[in-house]
Amino acid sequence: MVKILRWGAVLLGVFFVFGCGVSPSTTLRAGGTAKKGDSPAVPEGNRWAQVSIVSEELLKAAELELVWANKVAMRKGETLKQLFIAGENIYSLSSGNYITALNRQKGTMIFSRTLSPAGFPVVGWELYNDVIFSIVGNELVEIDPQSGKELSAIRLDVGAACAAARNRSYFYIGGTDRRVHTLRADDKVRLFRVGAENDSAVVSLVADEDFVVFATDGGNVVSFTAGGPKQLWQFYAAEAIVGPIVRDASSLFVASKDTNVYRLDIRRGRLIWKYQTEAMLDRGPLVTGSVVYQYVRDKGLAAIDKKNGRGLWQLAGGVDLLAETGGKAYVITNERTLVVMDNNTGKQLYSVNFAGVSKYTANAGDSKMYIANEDGRVACIKPIEDR
Repeated sequence: MVKILRWGAVLLGVFFVFGCGVSPSTTLRAGGTAKKGDSPAVPEGNRWAQVSIVSEELLKAAELELVWANKVAMRKGETLKQLFIAGENIYSLSSGNYITALNRQKGTMIFSRTLSPAGFPVVGWELYNDVIFSIVGNELVEIDPQSGKELSAIRLDVGAACAAARNRSYFYIGGTDRRVHTLRADDKVRLFRVGAENDSAVVSLVADEDFVVFATDGGNVVSFTAGGPKQLWQFYAAEAIVGPIVRDASSLFVASKDTNVYRLDIRRGRLIWKYQTEAMLDRGPLVTGSVVYQYVRDKGLAAIDKKNGRGLWQLAGGVDLLAETGGKAYVITNERTLVVMDNNTGKQLYSVNFAGVSKYTANAGDSKMYIANEDGRVACIKPIEDR
């Protein structure tokens, strides 16, 4: 039975709360065999031609150097679909859901295996306490990042609308039923469900040990206590929140279709600043030590001062940040060029042809750039000055 939880005049009707005490069924799938190896990470001789994505000449012209390069395993007829960074590994996922883990520092293979049958959606790829968790098909799956072994797979009774989140005690699933489902981490028993007052769809989740924050396509950003459906605060944007919420220390960064990027205080939901872009937003921001990067549809990539919310620059055609170091932003464009921007002056320094790059993953943590193509060639490059 659906009932509205009431916490007083201020919180009246903000959540719908649903109790459920049925234990989930556990099904362990037989995945592909995990494999380990030490395939050469930095190619020599004619092996370079097999794995190169950007020529050595272009790298030198851009003051970049190769850290490692490798070619990941895929089955016949498959293409590389996506790259993930999680902990010390970088993962490639093929169009047929074949997963390969490479060491981020050396490029050596950690394991490769079939993750799921082709066509099964893979939603999220997160690391918590040295265990990867993801939603594969309609199952919440836990995987050992060193062996690729599937540790558990719990069938869900609802589809996933976004990546799951977890803390020490609980998993949180943003369901296609417009509810956040809470499962106890130890045994995956379902505890309660929470939804926004306007019954809008959940688009993103972040979890702390004490609280959870979720965002919706109705413009809600809502925080509730980690172990129960008690609301802590709620923020309203004029239109839908898009892409993942980004947590950075004591702040949350969210993008909205109302054209604004918002920085919120994580404890109270108080607005710290907002930055209005020139067009509708359809993806979330990327946050580094001092800059927030936001893709703006048909306008390019905008760089925003994280401290005060002021615009630093906007690059027409810019798509995403590959990495940042020494006040320089390395940006991939929709014309497959790498453009280097100076965050201090807002000026473009130089660009280089990256025509061979069709896949990449944004890296907000350090200066390394991870690039790939659909054939499964993956490389790590970095600025020469960064030693």
